[in-house]
Amino acid sequence: MSFSLNYASIEHPKWKNLPPPPDFANLHATHTRTPAKAAAAAAAASYAALKEKRAWDLAISPAKSLPMQAFMLYMSGGGVQIFSMGIVLMLLLTPIKNIVGINAAFTPFSPTQTPTPTALPLQKLTYVLCNLLTLVVGLWKCRSMGLLPTGTGDWLAFETRGVSPEMSLL
Repeated sequence: MSFSLNYASIEHPKWKNLPPPPDFANLHATHTRTPAKAAAAAAAASYAALKEKRAWDLAISPAKSLPMQAFMLYMSGGGVQIFSMGIVLMLLLTPIKNIVGINAAFTPFSPTQTPTPTALPLQKLTYVLCNLLTLVVGLWKCRSMGLLPTGTGDWLAFETRGVSPEMSLL
């Protein structure tokens, strides 16, 4: 049995005479091709919007990790032990390192090819505020552990005594 293809019928296919499926003609008539420049501009705008969305995700990421850090602080207890001190030290140092390296963190998301320090100001402000909130939680834990001098008894070494009145019975 031999099998052969007849390529002569390709030029006049039978399916050209069939009616289009429902709503296919309307869809095809309303859809026009966009020029290559318009498509490139739309792709660039879409990429810029995606970069801005990712910058917002990075900006609020310290606030997203705050519940887990609060749970770790709760589980570490209120005493001054090596485990609780390690968690508090991490909670105090991480926001400071994040704030110092803010421009390097936001460099991949800058809207221009050459990143500037003034790019994405709202995202950077939100990032700083979320890191400061994390720092406040760490300082609150230090205060609850008694590591911050908040009472008057903590400052007695710096107080001077007044001149005592001398009394003589003679």
